[in-house]
Amino acid sequence: MSQSSKHPLVLAITGASGVIYGQRLLQVLLKTDIDIHLTISASGALVLKHEVGVEVDLDNFRVGDLIPGQSDSDRLKYHHYGDFMTPIASGAFKTRGMVVCPCSGSTLSGIATAASKNLVMRAADVHLKEKRPLILVPRETPLSLIQIENLQTTARAGATILPASPGFYHGYQSVEDLVDFVVARILDHLDIEHDLIKRWGG
Repeated sequence: MSQSSKHPLVLAITGASGVIYGQRLLQVLLKTDIDIHLTISASGALVLKHEVGVEVDLDNFRVGDLIPGQSDSDRLKYHHYGDFMTPIASGAFKTRGMVVCPCSGSTLSGIATAASKNLVMRAADVHLKEKRPLILVPRETPLSLIQIENLQTTARAGATILPASPGFYHGYQSVEDLVDFVVARILDHLDIEHDLIKRWGG
């Protein structure tokens, strides 16, 4: 096991359609032995309510509100999107990487320009400057030229662009299977073992 694999993982959920991907990713991660630092943008909370019917209080967060039936875990640390005094806002805090899932267009823009207007953008900027894995999961179609340029900028800076674009070759039978396809690809890029999908040729 590498030293970095012992460090916590940062997960950010922002206000793009497809928050179910972030919700499912957190659910899977909570079954591992990895410590997780979670932050949710204000727009992310709105989309969670609209798309998956869960209402989270960003000032008094409880994981059971985000994932019904999930009990609290000492391995999950929640940080308010407006709190810049948290560990994940500093490059001195070691992590194994960060995932922004889903990544909204405005969040992408903020990361591409190092705007750091909220904790999500700041933490992402930290991962880029410290040259740690940063996975951005956009779910937007079509893409404007500005968004394409922002994706190019962040990719050149070191981010992995992993669109929420599920494959259809793995014998899917439900929407959940398609969600798991994307979550599986995220886990693969973080070198986290899973059995969410049947691998090609397996």
